[in-house]
Amino acid sequence: MRKRSIINLQRSAPALALSMLASAAAAFSPIGNSASAADAPKADLVNRKELRVCADPSDLPFSNQKGEGFENKIANIIGDELKLPVVYTWFPKATGFVRMTLNAKKCDLVIGWGQGDDMVLNTNAIYRSTTALIYKKGTGLDGVDALSDPRLQGKTIGMQQGSAGATLAAKYGLMANVHGYPMIVDRRYANPAEDMMNDIRKGDIAAGILWGPIAEYWAKRDGDPLVVVPLVKDVGAARIAFRITMGVRNGDDAWKRTLNEVIRKRQGDIDKVLLDYGVPLLVDDDTSTEMITKPRTSASAEPSPSGAASTAATPAPASATP
Repeated sequence: MRKRSIINLQRSAPALALSMLASAAAAFSPIGNSASAADAPKADLVNRKELRVCADPSDLPFSNQKGEGFENKIANIIGDELKLPVVYTWFPKATGFVRMTLNAKKCDLVIGWGQGDDMVLNTNAIYRSTTALIYKKGTGLDGVDALSDPRLQGKTIGMQQGSAGATLAAKYGLMANVHGYPMIVDRRYANPAEDMMNDIRKGDIAAGILWGPIAEYWAKRDGDPLVVVPLVKDVGAARIAFRITMGVRNGDDAWKRTLNEVIRKRQGDIDKVLLDYGVPLLVDDDTSTEMITKPRTSASAEPSPSGAASTAATPAPASATP
């Protein structure tokens, strides 16, 4: 038995020696060492001569081919800081958007994307916003500033299916007479936000609940202006507020760091664009629904300790329209 064990050891010795040699080589090899492999540079597919932006051609107030959206203006700020001309790849922000644009290497940056969605690599947030209530003056809802207001009970209220605002509305018992609107559509052919505003003006619905940046924009167009109230007073209001980031390809870490530096330097300019478009801006604090009323300086725009985390248990939808 002992002799057989010695023979087996002798037979295995060359393999064992080779294994030990390979392990030793790996420890000193930049390829074999796992830490070094993680630090090894990845293929950089970002175009350094142009700022190649992926965007929807018909998605106001965010973007359109005429450059009229606030994401178009933010893209210009990024391009100005990097001294690069802005060029676009256009595709509707519906099914397949990331696959057909960013992941197809046709462009390198999506300006607005909900934080926490792993389809893209998120930059630091460019803003935090919330859902809003919309209604027409003189219809019995003047002064309503929260979903908990009893005057909303029994009213027909429009809301997008599956939205965070609809979840909060359910908490306050407002789902009995809901009029639903789709969330993900090809905006070249449909505009649920505009449809909601028209229905409020006609009296087909008493009020609407919609992502604030969209509500503020469409409530002031194509008819009498409507009242838009950011929902910041209800218990649970912080759960309908989300950070919006820029998105880059997973793995483009150096590009993400470059953009984070641009955001830090130009946050005040970005804020001004958003405020000019009426976007309801919240402070960068998950526990707060305090509003921002003037552009922040670079110093105050430094990421907060909570800035790297998602704002709520439910991440913002990818289209940046919670």
